Amino acid sequence: MKEFTIGDNDAGQRLDRFLAKAVPLLPASLAQKYIRIKRIKLDGKRVERDTRLKAGDKLQLYINDEFFDKPREDNAYLTVAVPKLTVVYEDDQIILVDKRPGLAVHPHDGAEYGRTLIDHIQAYLYQKREWSPRGENSFVPALCNRIDRNTGGIVIAAKTAEALRIMNQKIKDRELDKRYLAIVEGTPKQKEGSLKGYLFKDAKKNRVFVSDSPKPGAKSCHTNYKVLASRQGLSLVECELITGRTHQIRAQFAHAGHPLLGDGKYGKLDKRYDRSYQALYSYKLTFDFTTEAGCLAHLDGKSFRVEDVEFVREYFPDVRI
Repeated sequence: MKEFTIGDNDAGQRLDRFLAKAVPLLPASLAQKYIRIKRIKLDGKRVERDTRLKAGDKLQLYINDEFFDKPREDNAYLTVAVPKLTVVYEDDQIILVDKRPGLAVHPHDGAEYGRTLIDHIQAYLYQKREWSPRGENSFVPALCNRIDRNTGGIVIAAKTAEALRIMNQKIKDRELDKRYLAIVEGTPKQKEGSLKGYLFKDAKKNRVFVSDSPKPGAKSCHTNYKVLASRQGLSLVECELITGRTHQIRAQFAHAGHPLLGDGKYGKLDKRYDRSYQALYSYKLTFDFTTEAGCLAHLDGKSFRVEDVEFVREYFPDVRI
């Protein structure tokens, strides 16, 4: 329990507005709930959220200590009252989440506190009492893979340190089969094929460049693809990542003359279509372990997918994925 004594500078404020300033990690919706169930009291009695505070009032807060920390990148999960997650699969070790396009995965992508995928995952596990940050010395639930802010699809998060270590190694050793759906402009000459080249990342410009021959600082990139359907100048393709470079699918298809629909960075926005981000989705994930998997062994051979991809439904409604 923490108690505030209201001073002259705080007098006259509504209770809910005082709480927003004094306890910024406590979401407004949660503060309202705590007021309703009497975990927030004024002079030991029940109070309403619009009560005007007076100098000398004693405000008692019977809430978790975490909420009294200062807002930082590592406790942004506390600002999430109701986590917005679409869970594809979950067990004691990992959670697979269908990330919506437009949502950043990490705070360093420029998102505010409580506005990233990892914030919502950590809030979800915290509220389920599966993770207690004050009971851990160093571990926090973490993402094992990431996808661009404006790309949707399956993201893996580890609930335990062992799961994080093993999954990161499996990804490094390419023991996961990741499939993407994309809509590209035009129709590739080959209905099924491979895109191979060399990709150079320009960190200052936050974009990559693809070449057909080796360049200093460039890394090899390899994407297999299959055209699922074509109509009206667009093609729906399934992509298999052999390497996993930054913006790989987007840059390789643009280099091949078939930029992704809605990709203003590597192509041109087509005014005929009302899209503000690229039509790209990490829709299917298969665990194909070839080495010991420890606590994740039960996942070997299992496949998970997103059944409903918005742009497939909109542009290719008769195609079943």
